[in-house]
Amino acid sequence: MFECVTQGVVDVVQGDTPLNVEHAEEVARLLERCLASGRPYVVLDLDRVPLIDSAGLELLVDFQERLQQLGGALKLAGVNPLCSDVLDVTGVRAGLEVFPEVLSAVGSFVR
Repeated sequence: MFECVTQGVVDVVQGDTPLNVEHAEEVARLLERCLASGRPYVVLDLDRVPLIDSAGLELLVDFQERLQQLGGALKLAGVNPLCSDVLDVTGVRAGLEVFPEVLSAVGSFVR
C-alpha cells in the first residue's frame, strides 16, 4: 500500500508493495493528488518497495515529465539494489535524481 505525506512544500509518496502493474494505478492516483495540490515537488520513497516493473517505470517517466512541465521534479529515495538495477538497465535512472534517503531528497528541493 502507498500513501502520501507532506514535508513542507514536498510531497513524499511511500509504500511497501511492488511498483508494478497491480499497484501503478494506486500510485498514479496519489501523484495526481500531488499535482492537484499545486506542489510539483515529489519524492518517491522506494526504501520498502521490493520491485519495479515496466508499468512502474512508465509511471515514473510520465510523472517526471509532467512535474518538470510545472517547474518541479520527481526524485527517488532509498532505492534498493534490485530496483536500482532495473532503473539502470532500462535507462530510466538517467532522467531522475536518486538519493540515499528521503531527507536528502526533500532537502535537494531547497538548493
